[in-house]
Amino acid sequence: MSGHHTIRVSSSVRLEAKWDIPPAPERGIVLCHPHPLHRGTMTVPLLEEIAADLVQRSVAVLRFNFRGVGRSTGAHDGGLAEIDDVAAAMECAATTYPELRFGVGGWSFGAGTALRWHARDRSDHNYIGIAPGVGSNPSQRLPEPETLLPVPRTIIIGDRDQLVPPGQVADYAERAGATLHILKGSDHFFYFRERKVACLVAAGLGMPVPAEEIALACQ
Repeated sequence: MSGHHTIRVSSSVRLEAKWDIPPAPERGIVLCHPHPLHRGTMTVPLLEEIAADLVQRSVAVLRFNFRGVGRSTGAHDGGLAEIDDVAAAMECAATTYPELRFGVGGWSFGAGTALRWHARDRSDHNYIGIAPGVGSNPSQRLPEPETLLPVPRTIIIGDRDQLVPPGQVADYAERAGATLHILKGSDHFFYFRERKVACLVAAGLGMPVPAEEIALACQ
């Protein structure tokens, strides 16, 4: 099953996608990539590292390129129509592996878009956001916490993030009742801390990840 696939969003939009499947998956996640206008794709190194780690933990991973990226058709819509891309990917995941419990998450633009889908569709899936944007652009603003169902959410941010204000992310996580992880010394790209981020994503899905492993996972 692992390999490239296509996700149909509408008659004019089809998304390039990739499954990474362990031999006996126990959980699943849909991962959304960073900003399309800043070279974000489903194969950015951080998501590649996370996907590889999760597969070792028996998690099935579905990644996809947002509309207008790579071989995905359509055009970038500033974060609005991209919510439909997340919805289509989640539907694809549920249809392909109906027996698995899926979570949803992403990095930066992808984290924000996944959370806006969470609010719009009143999702009860676990959510993991890596450095979600809290910008002033209405199409990329995080949803008000009261629009979210009370389900497990995890937010990961570096204390040296140069693109997303860590303090604003921390405030939002508190208002949303999310578990917050602030990685000391990390910026927006989490260089040399990819494995730690992957551990936190797995824990956010409800996988058994010992605290000692997370503490020691610095590379």
